[in-house]
Amino acid sequence: MTAAYSGSETKPSALKLLGKAVHRNKAASKEGVLERLFTLAFSGLVYPQIWEDPVVDLAAMDIEPHHHIVAIASGGCNVLSYLTANPAKVTAVDLNRAHVALVRLKLAGLRHLPGWDSYYRFFGEADEAQNLRDYNNFLKLKLDGETRNYWERRTLTGRRRISLFKTNIYRKGLLGRFIGMGHILAKVYGHDMTGLLATRSIEEQRDFFEREIAPLFDRKFVKWITDRKVSLYGLGIPPAQYEALADGAPMSCVLRDRLSKLTCDFPLRENYFAWQAFGRAYAPGASGPLPPYLEEKNFANLRARAARVEVRHVSFTDALNQMEPGSAHRLVLLDAQDWMNDIQLEELWTAITRAAAPGARVIFRTAGRNTILPGRITADTLAQWNYLDARSLELAARDRSSIYGGFHIYERAPAH
Repeated sequence: MTAAYSGSETKPSALKLLGKAVHRNKAASKEGVLERLFTLAFSGLVYPQIWEDPVVDLAAMDIEPHHHIVAIASGGCNVLSYLTANPAKVTAVDLNRAHVALVRLKLAGLRHLPGWDSYYRFFGEADEAQNLRDYNNFLKLKLDGETRNYWERRTLTGRRRISLFKTNIYRKGLLGRFIGMGHILAKVYGHDMTGLLATRSIEEQRDFFEREIAPLFDRKFVKWITDRKVSLYGLGIPPAQYEALADGAPMSCVLRDRLSKLTCDFPLRENYFAWQAFGRAYAPGASGPLPPYLEEKNFANLRARAARVEVRHVSFTDALNQMEPGSAHRLVLLDAQDWMNDIQLEELWTAITRAAAPGARVIFRTAGRNTILPGRITADTLAQWNYLDARSLELAARDRSSIYGGFHIYERAPAH
């Protein structure tokens, strides 16, 4: 395996890496200040669970046993779920060291916890003191020094970070706290979002949305606060992506429409994203839907394949530039391109095209509905890829997280 940094290199700080990805404007400008505030907010734990549907990803990638997948790690749910398709290798990269530490911890759990029960208690329920004992007994000494130091470090409360798994990590992190604030705001207006979890049909879910959720977005304060770019930092949305998400419409309307899909388009018994949004946890006792990596039926295979995953604290572009040409078969960008300017996009797709094997596929999501590549990367680069528009539209409609406007698949065009 290739290390992210050789021994003689000075490893960039997490803030410097994030700043390179996010900052488009001068620090003294209004937009520059917003970008730097976002960098600070995003430098800690953001996504205990990520909000891209792994089932959609798996359908789009059509993974074969010889495939090497290169993916942005985020909270690791999708990276580990890809192992269910039996790829040869997964390289997971991220600029956020908290996410890198979380994915490495999840991998250690797969390999060293006693079995699925303890693994699910640790990463699915994540709210019992037994998890700390299991960490000390089975995981602590199996972690690399950097990851162990991350989880052992004490926060301002005096508790070790690993204690998040005693107090429900899904209520923590930037996203968890954002969802919590949404619940508090709803209660101020007399609405209890957890009521959705008591519904028993799509019809009841739609009635709940119209009665309890939609009216919130007509409130003046909700309209005012969602019109502030900083208000969506908790969703991991930087200033540049805010504009793409809004696409000229009031943000309150955009968020209402996305929540409508989340609430009304999929049965609650099939959508763990809705459980996380409205219950801030998975269904109790693993009685409801779960990400594939947490399902008991997948545990043995994932344990056997965990060593195939390499996790690196490096940018996607830099990781690709360090790989052998033609060595990547499936590439997963999440929504990272929404953050990028045209120069960064061209650098990324030049690296992708160099690293891509014949027939390689790239999947990504966008805040808006349309693919962002035409007109932003060179025609010569884009000509080497075919856009699978019909399949992209089909799978976008099936994405249970419902957060993104578009899902996109590009396939390496045959050489002429």
